[in-house]
Amino acid sequence: MHLINRRKLAAGASAVAILAGSGIAAAYWTGSGSGSGSGTAASGSSVTLTGTIAAGLAPNLTKAVSLKAANSSTAAITVGTVHLDSVAVDAGHSACDVSDFTMPDVVEGHAVPAGATAESLPNDGALTFTETSSNQDACKGATLTLTLSSS
Repeated sequence: MHLINRRKLAAGASAVAILAGSGIAAAYWTGSGSGSGSGTAASGSSVTLTGTIAAGLAPNLTKAVSLKAANSSTAAITVGTVHLDSVAVDAGHSACDVSDFTMPDVVEGHAVPAGATAESLPNDGALTFTETSSNQDACKGATLTLTLSSS
């Protein structure tokens, strides 16, 4: 009988050990901590704007300027407003008064997709060749170069 009690006691101790062991396996520590992380956002990119003036520009006329944008970055860039910064003429027409050419700002609000090479902007500009009281023949046949910027 003494042998049976030892076996029961041993079995009971084994069961307690197994339960205690499983309790340890499910136990965990709690704690607190702190830390920091860092990363780098992409640097701002810009689009390249081009404009094509409709044929037939002459004094006292306004012609449409179709606007396009190229975006070489890996993210879309929104063109807000296109502004005419300056007008230049080819060397053979240096006497042409470029201040006679004006174009109001063009509100676009258009996202140019990443990698676009010639995305048409939704709104055209309007280039005016203002007629003055002086002779403007120096501008006949001139090739105009528009410098554009956007915000």
